[in-house]
Amino acid sequence: MADKLFFVLRNLSRLMERPKALQERIFTKLFDAAEIAKFTKEQYEAYEDSLKVYRDWQSTIATAEHKGEEKGMEKGLKQGRAEGRVEGRVEERIENARKLKKLGVATDIISQATGLSAEEIGSL
Repeated sequence: MADKLFFVLRNLSRLMERPKALQERIFTKLFDAAEIAKFTKEQYEAYEDSLKVYRDWQSTIATAEHKGEEKGMEKGLKQGRAEGRVEGRVEERIENARKLKKLGVATDIISQATGLSAEEIGSL
């Protein structure tokens, strides 16, 4: 690896393209940096401006995703709580109907008190 690195440093200005023997990630970064280093001042400023725009967009997208996740979680919690309340009310009605049925209360009275149908009460 050290021999390859010394070769690149010694011959970088003469290399037109990257040799096949230098395909490791470290050499990719080195050649990319060398490409940027040979930019003219105008090209470098344009490159830096494009990087800034890219990073700004990435930040904007990440912020939007984060806010979207927060809103989704909040909406999901509200919906889950609402569904839980409905299920809790139904279970409470069924439990009350069971208790009234054990006490021997008439089915029509249990139906009026709990809102359950006579068939539902009969199946308890």
